[in-house]
Amino acid sequence: MDNLYTPFFFNLNLKEMIFKKITHGIVLLSFLFFLTNCTSSDTENTARIQLKLVDAPGDYMSVNIEIINLQYKSNAEDNEWQNFNPEINYPIQVDLISLTAGNKLLLTDHVLPAGNLHQIRLVLSNNNTLEIEGNVPDQSFTAHLNTPSAQQSGLKLILNQKLEAGLTYSFLLDWDVQQSIIKAGNSGKFNLNPVIKVISETNTGSLKGKLTANVLSDNSKQVPLYNATIALYNISEDLIAQTTSNEKGDYMLYGIPPGDYHLDISHKSYAEHASEGTINITKAKVYDYGLIELSKRTL
Repeated sequence: MDNLYTPFFFNLNLKEMIFKKITHGIVLLSFLFFLTNCTSSDTENTARIQLKLVDAPGDYMSVNIEIINLQYKSNAEDNEWQNFNPEINYPIQVDLISLTAGNKLLLTDHVLPAGNLHQIRLVLSNNNTLEIEGNVPDQSFTAHLNTPSAQQSGLKLILNQKLEAGLTYSFLLDWDVQQSIIKAGNSGKFNLNPVIKVISETNTGSLKGKLTANVLSDNSKQVPLYNATIALYNISEDLIAQTTSNEKGDYMLYGIPPGDYHLDISHKSYAEHASEGTINITKAKVYDYGLIELSKRTL
């Protein structure tokens, strides 16, 4: 008798197992569909903002700043500042001199509602210093950098960027250290008056390269060439971008509009170099000019 009913109960158990698996599958598919819809909806209504800090070389051993907040306003009429989510916990301490020749510090990678990004604000503390070479070899001294305007209201930078849903916008905050530091007469004090240019990585290109110098007359020894001037001109001979090489001989030019250019490299002790033909810069790309060796000037 038992043998007659065993297949029946086995059949019921099998059907129940199949039903449960189908039910679980439907629930899982529904959940995945929900997640996909949410992600798609978020992408359709938001844009991503990346802010990166870079620096042009300066005649200092180090320039140490402390960032305590990074904020934005979507529209000019907004009364309140909104906070970006920082990539590094505040306070962010950074040596600007380290951010040359392609080195960047990502300050934020933040999702905002599509629409507009009117303005950003970089707020510094009063804990900013400058290290300068002394009058004798291997000697240096550190000076405090007075930053009154930054402490009170922050460094306000206008963007007026329209944000389209689903797109990523990457901006460079190009801090010019050489122009930003002002010596206060003969007092021995220094003021920080930040000069920062906002560059869209999305709409412009960059150019990088490396310089070495032949220090012996037979060109048998090359060393990195420091403090050479690299200048980029358009076909109308207008100066578009300029920088200097760092201690490793590296350099990088940012924010170059797409187009054709030529490059000049000069140094007080070495022969000049001029590019042959034109250099084509394209959007969101880095043009690698490669290694250039400069020889001693001949009398």
